Amino acid sequence: MSSLVIDAQLRARLRQALIEDIGEGDLTTLATVAAGTQARGRVMVKAVGVFCGFPVFEAVYRLLDEELTCRAMVEEGARVKPGTVVAEVDGEARRILHGERLALNLLGRLSGVASLTRRYVDGMNRPGTLLLDTRKTLPLWRSLDRYAVRMGGGHNHRSGLYDMILIKENHITLAGGIRKALEAAQASRPEGVPIEIEVRDLGELEEALEGRAELILLDNFSPAQLRQAVERVAGRARLEASGGVTLGNIEEVAASGVERISIGALTHSAPCLDLSMLIEPLPV
Repeated sequence: MSSLVIDAQLRARLRQALIEDIGEGDLTTLATVAAGTQARGRVMVKAVGVFCGFPVFEAVYRLLDEELTCRAMVEEGARVKPGTVVAEVDGEARRILHGERLALNLLGRLSGVASLTRRYVDGMNRPGTLLLDTRKTLPLWRSLDRYAVRMGGGHNHRSGLYDMILIKENHITLAGGIRKALEAAQASRPEGVPIEIEVRDLGELEEALEGRAELILLDNFSPAQLRQAVERVAGRARLEASGGVTLGNIEEVAASGVERISIGALTHSAPCLDLSMLIEPLPV
């Protein structure tokens, strides 16, 4: 699992998110909390899940005030239960309050994606099969969603349209068929770029094999159809199942023998992990 890089682009987006929330000033905090008050904020988990996102939590507060001190109380990717204190921040109370909502929103979002991913990984019950995300991520925050999937034990599919050729239904229609789409992709792909093609039934699977497909996405195949596909392919191509995969059937999908399973719900339907921050004054 690679770590999260807080690069200049991500810092810029976090800065804009702070501006969106604070605007011309946090009226409530400025009215009720004396300047210079020192405090500690403790983030507590209120549901079972996987903790993820401390680097972003810390980055938010570093943007507000480099004097603030943030501490992770559990490791990234750790399983947590209600009542667990997962992070703390010490420093000027006004600054802690300014960043509270953004920091918790991001921490809850990333922990939610990691938690749902871990549930799917556990439900798959097949360590040799890769669980993958998709491009169904929050626009401009894809790097965070992808990081959270990794922290939950999953893997990342292509980063975007630029690092893989993935031939889907619309491409096939516009190209004039599976064989033509594959031939065009194979003739023009940059060196080292993988090609994957989507098929909707066993007939299209045969066409893809005849076109020397290396990686085939089996779209909305039932577990029984997946088993048939694995038997027909017999190792001639790598197979990925996608569409219709749920927590209720993922074990059966994985047992079919496919090497990869991609699930858009990991990032487009993950509920946020319920978190709260309690802030107390520190002695002077």
